[in-house]
Amino acid sequence: MRKYTVLVLVMLLGLCLKAQQSEHVVLVSIDGFRPDFYMEAKWPAPNLKWMAENGTKAEGVRGVYPSVTYPSHTTLITGAKPARHGIYYNSPFEEKGQTGAWYWYENEIKVPTLWDAVRAKGMKSAAFIWPVSVDAPIDYNIPEYWYLKEGTDRIEPMRDKDIPNGFFEELEREVLGKMSNTTFNGEFFNREDRTGEMAAYVLEKHKPNFIALHLIGTDHFQHQGGRDGEMVPFAVAAADRAIGKIKEAAERAGILDKTTFIISGDHGFVDVHSLLSPNVWLANAGLMSTAKDRGNWKAAFHTSGAAAFLMLKDPKDTKTLNQVKQILNDLPEKTKKLFRVVSKEELAQVGADPNAFLAIAPIPGVAMSGSASGDDLKRGSGGTHGYFPDFKQIETGFVAWGAGVTKGKLVHKMGLEDVAPVIAALLGLDFAAPDGVLFPGILEKK
Repeated sequence: MRKYTVLVLVMLLGLCLKAQQSEHVVLVSIDGFRPDFYMEAKWPAPNLKWMAENGTKAEGVRGVYPSVTYPSHTTLITGAKPARHGIYYNSPFEEKGQTGAWYWYENEIKVPTLWDAVRAKGMKSAAFIWPVSVDAPIDYNIPEYWYLKEGTDRIEPMRDKDIPNGFFEELEREVLGKMSNTTFNGEFFNREDRTGEMAAYVLEKHKPNFIALHLIGTDHFQHQGGRDGEMVPFAVAAADRAIGKIKEAAERAGILDKTTFIISGDHGFVDVHSLLSPNVWLANAGLMSTAKDRGNWKAAFHTSGAAAFLMLKDPKDTKTLNQVKQILNDLPEKTKKLFRVVSKEELAQVGADPNAFLAIAPIPGVAMSGSASGDDLKRGSGGTHGYFPDFKQIETGFVAWGAGVTKGKLVHKMGLEDVAPVIAALLGLDFAAPDGVLFPGILEKK
């Protein structure tokens, strides 16, 4: 009997080992990542393009609504849409006026994360500048976080929130040098270099099983100059350089053949020419004031990039809801052609904020402003995101390369929620993505 028990245990162990196709997965999120960056010849991304050609790539990844950074990154790490995971926007709606706070803390996520599953399996994880990761169950963590007090820099908050305590100092001592707003600054590409170097150092020295890092330069410079702004190719090259640093670290550590790279993002980008301010309509109707705290408000639009979500002070106030709907219906046709109304039912279908009563989705080229004063239509510039995720330009990308990944595979379309199941399968995690599906063809047949 004992012999049979041992045999069963050995067989089960073999199945577990077989299920895990990679020992180390590196998830790189390039903010504002577009499929053209690896599909078109003009973009300077040799590492990314090599991985795309020798692994699996997607023609497009449909995002979440709103297609902004924090809800999207939480979908990447949970396989859930915002309605389930609870990170509805970059900044939560605050009834007494926006303070500038964002969804920083991991305990605001309402569903299990890949980090939870990694820890439950006894594995190690690391994260660098990842949204909604403060105090997350991550072994080596430098979260994206900043203080609201004017005049404070971005370095001390990361130092204060590192895990383990003193980890930031270890990075400075071993690889980065003393960090400052000069050596780690979103206005310059050295930030991407430093983020890549952090991840490379930790992969080589500590060899965690799962690393997640967030590169922001492509987002920043597309906001400034649009999709084809003069600095965007340099931002793409900087992100690619960071990926190359991590790949080289895996090679130096002798684990490249056991490592998988997943490169994805949060949204695409759309060039902007105009800004629409729906709160002007509500202020003119006396439903809110132009004060920062909105005064004695009844209804307000919470704007998020190119999206605006209607909030009611009293969720049972059907009179005000109907008044807002009438205001929208009575707008001039020349204004109404700039947007469509997304019903609460449609918001539920796409997994958006269940607290919103409707949303306004503008046409490409028009972004939203939270302003409640002045003209309702103003000049815009640069680029943005946040749009309803139903057209090509707002899609993000996906590239997978390395251990366990099928070579030469093309996925025509996938959802952002479908990325987490790939990572879970590669690492053999006990993890079920609430909204995501695993495309088996992405992984090598075993």
